[in-house]
Amino acid sequence: MRFLYFCCRFLKTQAMLIVMLTILFLFGNPLVLMLLARRWPIIEKISPMVILYVIGLVVGNCGWLGVNATNICSQVSNGVVLLTIPLMLLGCDYKSLSAKMALKAFFIGLFSVLAVTVAGFFLFRGQAMASGVEGTDFAKISAVMTGIYIGGIPNLAPVSKAVSLPQHLFLLVSGYDLIITGLYLIVIVFFGNIIIRKVFGKKKDDNYVGNDNVGIRESEKKTWPELLLNRAAGVGVAILIAAVAYAVSLLLPIKNNVAVIIIVITTLSIAVSFWKPMRKLEGTFDMGLYFVYVFCLAVAMMVNVHDLELSRYLFVLYYIGFAVFGSLALQMLLAKLFKVDGDLTLAASIAFINSPPFVPMVAAVLKNKDVILPGIAIGLLGYAVGNYLGIAMFWLLAGA
Repeated sequence: MRFLYFCCRFLKTQAMLIVMLTILFLFGNPLVLMLLARRWPIIEKISPMVILYVIGLVVGNCGWLGVNATNICSQVSNGVVLLTIPLMLLGCDYKSLSAKMALKAFFIGLFSVLAVTVAGFFLFRGQAMASGVEGTDFAKISAVMTGIYIGGIPNLAPVSKAVSLPQHLFLLVSGYDLIITGLYLIVIVFFGNIIIRKVFGKKKDDNYVGNDNVGIRESEKKTWPELLLNRAAGVGVAILIAAVAYAVSLLLPIKNNVAVIIIVITTLSIAVSFWKPMRKLEGTFDMGLYFVYVFCLAVAMMVNVHDLELSRYLFVLYYIGFAVFGSLALQMLLAKLFKVDGDLTLAASIAFINSPPFVPMVAAVLKNKDVILPGIAIGLLGYAVGNYLGIAMFWLLAGA
């Protein structure tokens, strides 16, 4: 009995150690990298986000992480993403926002997803039938994809149930979606800024922040205690806003509480930002950027390339890839044609494809915090109409 007692104590201590080391790794690496970027500008030019993504992928696929560490990564990513929105919104210049431009970006994104999804249905229908998937079931796949890439991943289950998508196809769509959207995120992180600047040109307005140490240089004239106090106050406000949003989501009889949380967080963040003491806080964008880096590292560590099964029903993988990257290409083409801001176009794309919580990540990639609010608003509009358009897509294509 004594031996068993010591074994249990050892296992419990070991589990706690793993948890502590994982948390230290997730929160320590981005901090160290941001501090090193002040000394070596090459880090900022490569982008700390890219470096952290690579570190996360390497660590996550070396077989070092157990179930406890993976769970910690999941909880940390879910938690910090709620803090990035208020922290980065508190420093936005709302006077520079154009509702007309945001609506343009929304409808261009909406049209792009719908057009490419319909085109993909007819392009891959032959392969689907050859694989034994009936036309009606393939229309259900198109419906679910429409719901996801307009309303975000929370619409996956509701649309699937609404159109009665078979279980095995549900697993395929959800699995392949993780692969393609993960690849999409990598493309955005590594090449998003380069692509946007090449297609739309460099930003000429004052809202664009250059390559040298985003956010870190916001408050260089203040002393360290003042800097820490400002950042601590900002994080405290962000935690309070996130807590209130979560509480409100529990009180409302709505299944999709993610949308409620984001709506409340965004609304409260905007309201609080007009309070004079909040406007005097410096370094909130810097802290928001730090949590974006933590989020990226945690997400990358959860990607296990060894578990990816690519051999079954590959037409679904191709279809999803065509929808995600095809809609991005069409969206950029139409945005260029209708003179929509390139940064906002990319923010709208990721709000549609990956959902609004990823918009701050794009803001960090582009070094342009002013796309956060309209990007989140576009994503929330997508949440509102995604289910309806998904079901409508099934009705349209089922008889085709």
